[in-house]
Amino acid sequence: MAQAIYIPRRLESVIKEAAQYFSVISVTGPRQSGKSTMLKHLFPQLPKYSMKDLHVREFAEQDPVAFLNQHKEGMFIDEVQKVPVLLDYIQGIVDDDPSRRFVLTGSSNLELLQGLTESLPGRAGVYELLPMSMEETAEQIADKNTNQLLYDGLYPAICARKNVAHLLYPAYVKTYLEKDVRDLLRIKDQMQFLKFMKLCAARIGSLFNASEVAMELGVDSKTVSHWLSVLQASYLVTLLPPYYENITKRVVKTPKLYFNDPGLACYLLDIESPKQLALDKMRGAIFENLVVMECIKHRFNQGKEGNVFFYRDSNGQEVDILVKEEGQLTAIEVKSSMTYKADFAKTLKMLPQWTSTPIVRRSVVYGGDFENSAGDIWVLRYDHINQLF
Repeated sequence: MAQAIYIPRRLESVIKEAAQYFSVISVTGPRQSGKSTMLKHLFPQLPKYSMKDLHVREFAEQDPVAFLNQHKEGMFIDEVQKVPVLLDYIQGIVDDDPSRRFVLTGSSNLELLQGLTESLPGRAGVYELLPMSMEETAEQIADKNTNQLLYDGLYPAICARKNVAHLLYPAYVKTYLEKDVRDLLRIKDQMQFLKFMKLCAARIGSLFNASEVAMELGVDSKTVSHWLSVLQASYLVTLLPPYYENITKRVVKTPKLYFNDPGLACYLLDIESPKQLALDKMRGAIFENLVVMECIKHRFNQGKEGNVFFYRDSNGQEVDILVKEEGQLTAIEVKSSMTYKADFAKTLKMLPQWTSTPIVRRSVVYGGDFENSAGDIWVLRYDHINQLF
């Protein structure tokens, strides 16, 4: 096995600044996205305790005051949402002594954010860490072709050469079904939920229709909507909202579905190699998924909300990605083709007719090597997308 390496995260600088003002730092994100690794790197002086350890959890539940006061400097608590009562006591501790430091992680957005909102309003810096970005891993992915990158995905264990895709993702999904799904849903039929995940993967880049998925599964649409919220809360999928300035305007109001990592999506689509992916009908959608998530990671890694959208009106006119920053839009059309064609930019040229929001930049992001940033429409290779921001 190759020696594991530590890959710095873009979010580190944001957390370092926040730590000057907040006694509590919380980082949420999917399992194995690198939360603990990054925080151990940033706060090596803090003793770490994981609520996945049953003995530690029992101590924390039975005597939270004694647990939290073990170390005068504070502590690093992993998977804190498993013992939500700790948040109430942390509030009292940092109110009495702001010099105490508590660093918290959680892999369930729903549970942890609810606890932080109720127990630590205004006292915690709250951030989201997704799998790695292409910018963060430029050195590690430099020798990968597009299909290999999409198949491997960008989880830290793969980027740091601690694991490989064909082993990581089956184990990842198995653990997710047996632990997170069981805890969040109390669901008995794990195979039905796995089928639901696969049906979601088959709809990457499409408008999500809960009733349609419900019919295929043989459940009601409310169940599908609830299950989808669980996938969102555990950071496996993102619903990309449509962009509209006026709610009465004739634009689509339904979100599109994307997975937070293309490698996980490939596994759920039964794609077993980069060679198979190259010929798969979902290849273009998975490529689009990669680019959409790079835009969202760009925002999250600055400690900001997503503010990433798509545009589609009732006439079928569409722009794949709109990123709103400081009241201005960056518009992106995504094409998986390696050959650039002039008509790729057609809707980008028309976009100013459809929105009154200032458009600072328009770009076609695609799979080829030809690039041009001299004109009104930038043409960029997909792994150079960070140049847009």
